[in-house]
Amino acid sequence: MAATASPARPSASRADREAEQRDHTAEALLTPPLFDLSCAQCPRLASHLGEVRVSHPLYHARPVAPFGDPHARFLIVGLAPGMHGANRTGRPFTGDHAGVLLFATLHRHGFASHAGSADPHDGLVLRDCRITNAVKCLPPANKPLPAEVRECNHYLAAEIATTRPSVLLALGRIAHDAILIALGLRARDFGFRHHAWHALPGGLSLVDSYHCSRYNTQTLRLTDAMFDAVIRDVALRLRDLPATAAHVR
Repeated sequence: MAATASPARPSASRADREAEQRDHTAEALLTPPLFDLSCAQCPRLASHLGEVRVSHPLYHARPVAPFGDPHARFLIVGLAPGMHGANRTGRPFTGDHAGVLLFATLHRHGFASHAGSADPHDGLVLRDCRITNAVKCLPPANKPLPAEVRECNHYLAAEIATTRPSVLLALGRIAHDAILIALGLRARDFGFRHHAWHALPGGLSLVDSYHCSRYNTQTLRLTDAMFDAVIRDVALRLRDLPATAAHVR
């Protein structure tokens, strides 16, 4: 598959960059925290992580922080950390099968400096792209409860408000619904469907994809070509979008 050229950003004047920094500083004072490593708001998840820390003392086994460009126009929202992936390494989608497909595809289309690895200290840099999860902690059986998705949603809402992306990618229905909750929108107005694009208020675009999990790829619910087409379209859309002051550096 042909790689898409990395989406270009226009250059900004020093005054524009200083104004952007002031805006972000002021907004940060008003925005709830994007992440809390010590968060234990969900008793079931906190208890589960405590058990994992005992059985796997070398694992991260704590909430997993977002990763990537803090000013990215492209924000990817996954489900939750995987047991032997992000829960082990502390970096989203690092160390499991889902990350192999995700980072390789991002690299192909100019959003990542290389195709990733199982090592969170591999020097990987995301370009105009950021990755987070609807739920920041490992859930038992990789299935967060609806109440846990809602409890964690204020972190996602703050992430969207601060990053101010142009395109949101939902990996799976739970991530799709979590994005809508974070934006105060009704799920029934924006149905989940693979490779569907949704025009959201404020000029935001939401695109859906089946999650790039081992199960979905092994059952061919999601093929490499299907996922590549989604990321390719994001790159093309960003290339055609004018950069706003918030995304010019």
